[in-house]
Amino acid sequence: MDVLLWSRLQFAMTAAYHWLFVPLTLGLALVIAVMETLYVVKKDDYWKKTTQFWMKLFAINFAVGIATGIILEFEFGTNWSNYSWFVGDIFGAPLAIEGILAFFMEATFFAVMFFGWEKVSKRFHLISTWLTGIGASISAYWILVANSWMQHPVGTTFNPDTVRSEMASVEAFWEVISNPVAVSKFIHSVTSGWVTGGVFVVGVSCYYLLRGRKIEFARKSALVGAAVGMMGTLAVMFSGDISGIHTAEFQPMKLAAAEGLEDGGRRAPFSIVPGVEIPGMLSILATHDIDGYVPGINDIINGYTDNQGNVIPSVAEKMEKGRLALSSLEEYRNLKDTDPDAAALARGVLEENVQYMGYGYLEKPEDVIPPVDMVYWSFRVMVGGGMFLALVLLLVLWYGYKGHIEKTKWLQWVAMLSVPLVYLTGQVGWIVAEVGRQPWTIQGLLPVNVATSSVSLAAVQTTFFVFLAVFALFLIIEIRIMINAIKKGPEVE
Repeated sequence: MDVLLWSRLQFAMTAAYHWLFVPLTLGLALVIAVMETLYVVKKDDYWKKTTQFWMKLFAINFAVGIATGIILEFEFGTNWSNYSWFVGDIFGAPLAIEGILAFFMEATFFAVMFFGWEKVSKRFHLISTWLTGIGASISAYWILVANSWMQHPVGTTFNPDTVRSEMASVEAFWEVISNPVAVSKFIHSVTSGWVTGGVFVVGVSCYYLLRGRKIEFARKSALVGAAVGMMGTLAVMFSGDISGIHTAEFQPMKLAAAEGLEDGGRRAPFSIVPGVEIPGMLSILATHDIDGYVPGINDIINGYTDNQGNVIPSVAEKMEKGRLALSSLEEYRNLKDTDPDAAALARGVLEENVQYMGYGYLEKPEDVIPPVDMVYWSFRVMVGGGMFLALVLLLVLWYGYKGHIEKTKWLQWVAMLSVPLVYLTGQVGWIVAEVGRQPWTIQGLLPVNVATSSVSLAAVQTTFFVFLAVFALFLIIEIRIMINAIKKGPEVE
């Protein structure tokens, strides 16, 4: 358990650091593409200088984000080798495509975008800028395909001869990459990056307004940033609604934990905070039907009947079936070379119960309950923070359109101080997604206590503190370079 705990802490720390850089990359990529489009269309060098300033900040963030992402992928082999063995054929495919296709596309056009201002035509440079952002989004899609498969494993066939989950056909591959969870998670994650980029641009612009510097640059940049951020906010709301339905269907325990819902039912209430509820709202959000049934934690433990009339067995029954699957697997592997008929019978029992195999590793039914308080409050910070940021962006758009933003000091302070909030909102969103599906590495198939590597506790602890120190150094360096670049400001009149 100590190795498991430290392996989880190391991965969580690495992922959290990495997500400090990814959303800003996605958001600033769109912002600078819009600004450069204005430069090409208006033929105004003012927009060129504006684009180059934000592009400099994009490049600083992009470079540090790559370093943390590479380390994150290596941890699958070092700390989670059992997981990598079990799902390497499925999980590895989208990551390989991300590295070969999306990342190379992103890196290639980034070089043209950053260094090619005077070397290529305006239109080709503009295309390169857009393709850099598109490449970053494509890269995110393949990574989220891999992550979403862990949330909702589709297109997988368990092979008892290799003890691996495999993609048995081309159709299975398409099922993996078109996973509905992946599509909604991609939209949600990328557009939340637009919100991050928009809030960042608005916050930095308000810094200049508060200091009375680069007023015209700050006003125009704030308008573009607020427009991008507001567009992202609307898309986040739309994709969040779809994600809620998927969570209710594929990961009901995560939804129950996010709501602190012990006993579910029809017309389930939505909890704003403990003791304050909106009757029937959770059923509407989870099923788009006020009479839709939403199971609570106790219902999932004890078994229930879903909205389609399917009887969902209790966790204890799933554990029994899972242990039967594991014993049948062992029996099949022992007999397949000596007694083919008995092996075939064992394999038949395995195939009947394989969907519950992961439950066979659990010790008690309550093991399927994630840390409820952490998930519950993280969800509220995510939603509350997102609503506050939407209001700030809307106010910036309104005052900017009216030409009064440079006179509204209170809004400038609020917008500038909203930059840390947008990062916090993104981090707690991932806490809901990842902590909410515990104890599973792969939902229903592989719990975390079976996914780790056979490594020493000292090795994991040592690398944890090494990574922590390196990442902290990276973050300090990035923030210092960013602050120096912002203090210097853009080269505009």
